Amino acid sequence: MAHNSTNNVQIFNKPRVELHLHLDGAIKPETILYFGKKRGIKLPADSVEGLMSYVGYDEPRNLTQFLEIFSYYMPAIAGDRDAVRRIAYELVEMKAKEGVIYFEARYSPHLFANSNVNPIPWNQKPGDLTPDEVVHLVNQGFQEGEKYFKIKARSILCCMRHMPEWSTEIVSLCKKYRNEGVVGMDLAGDESLNCKLNSGHCIAYEEAFKSGIHRTVHAGEVGPSTVVKEAVDVLKAERIGHGYHTIDDFCLYKRLLKLNIHFEICPWSSYLTGACDPDLMKHPAIRFREDKANYSLNTDDPLIFKSTLDKDYRIASKYMGFTEDDFMEANINGARSCFLPDKEKEELLLTLYETYGMVQSTVC
Repeated sequence: MAHNSTNNVQIFNKPRVELHLHLDGAIKPETILYFGKKRGIKLPADSVEGLMSYVGYDEPRNLTQFLEIFSYYMPAIAGDRDAVRRIAYELVEMKAKEGVIYFEARYSPHLFANSNVNPIPWNQKPGDLTPDEVVHLVNQGFQEGEKYFKIKARSILCCMRHMPEWSTEIVSLCKKYRNEGVVGMDLAGDESLNCKLNSGHCIAYEEAFKSGIHRTVHAGEVGPSTVVKEAVDVLKAERIGHGYHTIDDFCLYKRLLKLNIHFEICPWSSYLTGACDPDLMKHPAIRFREDKANYSLNTDDPLIFKSTLDKDYRIASKYMGFTEDDFMEANINGARSCFLPDKEKEELLLTLYETYGMVQSTVC
């Protein structure tokens, strides 16, 4: 299916909000090459085009193949302070160009570290960059970017499904940095690894719930609706990353509509990871829109999917029948469901209502 014919048309040129975006899936290829060269770390290629032939893709693959891609380029970035700060700063620049006025980017601090992490990721030699300092550096990069590009950036820290022993540290870091840009936590990785009640993830999410740390969970992307049920009932998720397979369980879907649970939808990503029917005209986003579900549109991993937010909007317009009003609605949903403190959330909503020429409703 050729999705590139409408590549450069901007469908929606009003301010946008993005909630589901992976920092480690949104790095500029030039930056990967720069640090690979600087640090003497071998990459699969030494040009942008060459690197992208390994890292980017255009045709559907499965999620496992997708997750393998990170091992091609993360060694060039992980363990390097300048690299971590710079990719955070550059993400703010990238999103400002896409008309995003507020975004939340997620990442696992452990996957950027080379110290105080077991096992040390990406076959790195032990070093002195801890997960704690990674969070500090990302916050710094975001804050510098905010000053320069005049948009707002916040982060979400990811627990990894295959590493429950990292999860308690994630909650601690969310608490430690909650006034410095960290607004919530996430659970990412292989959905077939469910959270048995005694797992580190359950304990961490329970603690987050008690401490008022916001919670989202990747669920129902390629996994079944039962993973979504667990995310909401066991982990007390307020938002679901993807959540396409929720609609396979009518009772669950109805309940989540009532609870106003937010679905972080990533149209192009779901096509390329094989999460949904490859016919985009049958995408669950259409059902979400028709049922007035609470959802937003997001890019997920723009480096790997060779995309920008414009591409997701074009796909939603061309294949899913989204209109200007639908896009405004999705962005207002995003602002309402974002993890900002209430006062900042009100300000963000007000900005959208004003630029969209809508009368502001007082209900947040």
